Amino acid sequence: MLELKHIYFAYDLTSPYVLNDINLTVRDGDYISVVGENGSGKSTLIKLILKLQTPTHGEIFNDFTRPAYVPQRFDALNSQFPITVGEVMNYYGKIMKIKDRSAIRHYLHLVGMEESVHALIGNLSGGQCQRVFVARALMAQPDLLILDEPSAGIDVRGQRELYALLRQLNESGMTVITVEHNLRAAKRNSDYMFHLASGKGHLCSPDEYVREYISANTEGEAYV
Repeated sequence: MLELKHIYFAYDLTSPYVLNDINLTVRDGDYISVVGENGSGKSTLIKLILKLQTPTHGEIFNDFTRPAYVPQRFDALNSQFPITVGEVMNYYGKIMKIKDRSAIRHYLHLVGMEESVHALIGNLSGGQCQRVFVARALMAQPDLLILDEPSAGIDVRGQRELYALLRQLNESGMTVITVEHNLRAAKRNSDYMFHLASGKGHLCSPDEYVREYISANTEGEAYV
């Protein structure tokens, strides 16, 4: 279980709080989508959970011992360095001190990418690439999987395949947290949605989110 209690965060003593009295409980097996406009504090919240930032005030209790993080696709592909899927996996395997060479194909098989082990990562579609980075994260055998905008830059088919994979992982017992701009996917796949606005957070069901937030915004109707 992950629990955030009365979390406040500011980047320095003179700036306003980015997060203001955040309370959130994530139970084993939950699938939670963090949603909100740009600048609402979604990325900051994830950094706090991953211990990349420290709360200004408040406490975080985290029983998950093996969290894994999948960044946005464009963050992972800034470099044009020619590297294959297998090399990406092998490099991470060395970091994780995984000696079993068959592990690479095992985790690629789990995400349906075993046949692409020799393909250049830069030649993959958006959905294929994101699957590879999910496979890389799975090598750590995480009990908590966190993804930052997993569908960014991915076509509709790739999105369907990716979210089907995330639901499959979640249904097998893995806890999943995603930062989402894809409200349609968040509504369809999440158990709960955590809405951030003006530094405040509110946990609700997908149906409650539609009633309380999207229905009040005509621009949001396309996502329902």
